[in-house]
Amino acid sequence: MVKQVLRETEDKMKRSVEAFRKELTGLRAGRASPAILDKVAVDYYGTPTPVNQLGTVTVPEPRLLVIAPWDKSLIPAISKAIMKSDVGITPMTDGNVIRLVVPQLTKERRQELVKGLKKKGEEERVAIRNIRRDAIQEIKASEKDGKVPEDESRRGQDEAQKIHDRYMKEIDQAVDAKEKEIMEV
Repeated sequence: MVKQVLRETEDKMKRSVEAFRKELTGLRAGRASPAILDKVAVDYYGTPTPVNQLGTVTVPEPRLLVIAPWDKSLIPAISKAIMKSDVGITPMTDGNVIRLVVPQLTKERRQELVKGLKKKGEEERVAIRNIRRDAIQEIKASEKDGKVPEDESRRGQDEAQKIHDRYMKEIDQAVDAKEKEIMEV
């Protein structure tokens, strides 16, 4: 019973941290990354389709993204979708490809991004704490119902805390790495 709760807890925390890391890759840091376009969906024959499924996205220079759509007739639709998104980059087209020049970040903008990053990090920490709390409550309820002995319950609660601490450390490392990347000039 306790082992199952701990497995589920670790699985939830792992998925949560992976989703957080994926979200961080889309956070612009003054450097071009195809992940910036992950949230941009283009209306492709009535279906919202991610940009990376409509063409090749390359990074020929540190601050330049080039999108080469397989169907050239999609260039206006892709440009329009990028303009509507919260990417904050104006696309330039030449008929064959779309170029996105990632602007250099100002010091104020970098500080703003770090502030938002720390807020997201704290939200993720709260989510991990909630998962731990739920696991401990479930273990305590099992003990109270007589399904689990007290000593096994204690070990399970301690193990839930250890799992929690490990994933909190991962979140801190991810936030620190992204902060360092953002503050690089």
